[in-house]
Amino acid sequence: MIVHHYLHGTRVQAGSRSLDSLASPVDGSPLGTVQVADFSVVDQAVQSARQAFQSWSLVPVKDRVQVLYKFKMLVENHIGDLAKQVTAENGKTLAESTAGLARGVEIVEYAASLPQLLAGDILEVSSGVDCYTRRFPLGVVAGITPFNFPAMVPMWMFPMAIACGNSFILKPSEQVPFTPLMLADLLKEAGLPEGVFNVVQGDRETVEAVLDHPGISAVAFVGSTPVAKAVYERGIAGNKRMLTLGGAKNHLVIVPDADPAVTAKNVVSSAVGCAGQRCMAASVLIAVGDCDAILDAIESEMRSLTCGKEMGAIISAKAKHRIEGYITRAVERGAKIRLDGRFQPGPGHYIAPTLIDGICHEDECAHDEIFGPVLSILRVKTLDEALAIENANPYGNAACIYTTSGATARYFEMRAEAGMIGVNIGVPVPRDPFGFGGWNASKFGPGDITGRDAISFWTKTKKITTKWTAKSTNWMS
Repeated sequence: MIVHHYLHGTRVQAGSRSLDSLASPVDGSPLGTVQVADFSVVDQAVQSARQAFQSWSLVPVKDRVQVLYKFKMLVENHIGDLAKQVTAENGKTLAESTAGLARGVEIVEYAASLPQLLAGDILEVSSGVDCYTRRFPLGVVAGITPFNFPAMVPMWMFPMAIACGNSFILKPSEQVPFTPLMLADLLKEAGLPEGVFNVVQGDRETVEAVLDHPGISAVAFVGSTPVAKAVYERGIAGNKRMLTLGGAKNHLVIVPDADPAVTAKNVVSSAVGCAGQRCMAASVLIAVGDCDAILDAIESEMRSLTCGKEMGAIISAKAKHRIEGYITRAVERGAKIRLDGRFQPGPGHYIAPTLIDGICHEDECAHDEIFGPVLSILRVKTLDEALAIENANPYGNAACIYTTSGATARYFEMRAEAGMIGVNIGVPVPRDPFGFGGWNASKFGPGDITGRDAISFWTKTKKITTKWTAKSTNWMS
């Protein structure tokens, strides 16, 4: 089966070459073949989007969001089918796929509130002189999204962009091309005019075509840090507005007064949920002082999980081999492998929860973004030592602490250098209107990708200053 693009409200085949056939990470079953959108195909999407923008941008925002209300209902009505598709192409458990869709729906709900959020400011700055603002859409904008959340991450972007009056081009990961097409069909059913939403499939060639096209005004991206940096630099070189989210090396800190049961369940959920393939996953666990009882509880919780049941699959054989390499090298360096998730039987790509103890700050497991269900334990004597390790990390996505002390939590919250902080929460994803975004090498560009900042990213502001005399002529009479 050929994977289609979605141009001007229709699924189409186009492109000069195809990628290797896709197989499901769950069981190896064939899925289809992606045709690569070259510059000419991207240009078709831009022309369609530009044509649609001329009328869509003039639709009042209260009418634009009516489409999103209908889209929300359609997603909820089809959430079972959408979740099955996400699982088939990504490998998540059905529960994880459903949860990702539910989070996407929350963004749609927030976008539907834009009639209240887009209101401008007004102030009488002098006698008879008013200054006020209006927000306008940018034009044709785009999003480049990763494999790990085929529905949720695109839904971080296009509902807000579309509600703000833009036309949108989505370039999804070539590893998960099907779910975005289902979303496109539901947008059309909800009444979105043709051309306002388009999907171009492909690989690096397609990404570069999107970044280089002069008809695209802004691009948002989610992926690894090296690629995020390269995408950001290429985009701004073409005078595009850019916001690119990169990788992470999130540290969870436990102190002796943490609740063992709550901490164990939450740490494990953070570390191995979505098979560890998310930028909010716990990667390093820093144990301050004597936390052995809590560590034992974490190990016990991990042992209770089964691949294919509570644990989803790794996206590909290549990714599985890369993750297993980190575990193998940790063994060779003498680390204590409390749980070894390698060597899981096929036909899918699975790695069971892995817990590595006895690493030091210089080990690659303490630094690299492994992007798998691998949790490494570092042991320190003080909270300040833990903070020093966290803050030396080049990334700045998330940092968390487990404690029953408010003073300890506050001390950590004020000193940890990350954009998202969790207290007894290992996946501290903010809910709207608070935005998602990290610091340092986890993000390039201003603001966050969701919440209030998304309005600023997808719009431009016009400032109007007016002066009227006390008496004016009614020219309409």
